[in-house]
Amino acid sequence: METTVQLQKHLQISEVYIRDMVELKKIFLQTSNAKTVTDNFGIPFLMVKKNGNIIAFASLIINKKGQNDFVIYEKSDLNTEEKEKFIFQASRYFKRNNSGNYRDPLQLKTTIERMINWLNI
Repeated sequence: METTVQLQKHLQISEVYIRDMVELKKIFLQTSNAKTVTDNFGIPFLMVKKNGNIIAFASLIINKKGQNDFVIYEKSDLNTEEKEKFIFQASRYFKRNNSGNYRDPLQLKTTIERMINWLNI
């Protein structure tokens, strides 16, 4: 099931697929000034493309309270209105999804650890 939302003619929100991970990793490393992926990378689930280029993504994380949550990583290409719309879409997607990674902190932690190990090879 592919989810795609057109916010404007040049802005597209869609689900993340494995083929997108290399670009998402680059965005994360650039925005966090890191050399390797850390658990802050989480599990990406939605992304924004502008003019065909990935410019932001939403990622599942475990917050400071130990609960499943999400964070947005972005290049500087999103304006305030676009960012607000993306956060709204990510929030709706997060709330509607009931699979383990969205609701079970232990499962999400395990999945994040696997993702990090795979991306840092």
